[in-house]
Amino acid sequence: MASRSALIALLVLVSSVAAASAVTFTVGDTSGWTLGSVSYTTWVSGKTFAAGDELVFNFATGAHDVVEVDKSGYDGCSTSNAANTIQNGPATVTLTSGTHYYICGFTGHCSAGMKLAVTVGSGSSPSTPPTPGTGGSPSPPSTPTTPTAPAPGTGTGTPGSASVRLTAGPALAVAAAVLVKLALF
Repeated sequence: MASRSALIALLVLVSSVAAASAVTFTVGDTSGWTLGSVSYTTWVSGKTFAAGDELVFNFATGAHDVVEVDKSGYDGCSTSNAANTIQNGPATVTLTSGTHYYICGFTGHCSAGMKLAVTVGSGSSPSTPPTPGTGGSPSPPSTPTTPTAPAPGTGTGTPGSASVRLTAGPALAVAAAVLVKLALF
């Protein structure tokens, strides 16, 4: 009976690891979603985004907003065809597959560089974990760094960091199935 309980506990642990695959990215790292101090094109380069990942836009309410637009809205800094506008900061957006375009809708902010284009994979295949050194800091994408773990009790990493993506493949599914079968017999 004790071994059965141990197997069930192991199954729960394996399931928890498989579920912890989303990554939280702080847009602009420690600078946040702000005017003039971050190149968001540089910030996004070298990162791999998957469906279910989250973008956190840190900004003061009333100073900026986050407007999701289409490609032409992004290119022309226009909010006329906005899909969504978030006016209260900080704002968290959960990513879905495809390319997403975000701009600041305050007059002159987008044209001054407050715009972000993010291409998101399906999340079904293993992807490269983000490299925090290529975050909001304008450091070269090739700078090797080690991701930091989330701060205890916060659910997110330290400012400027992203949690490590854990990928679960067929081997994990087979291991879970074997554990369930062993637990039942």
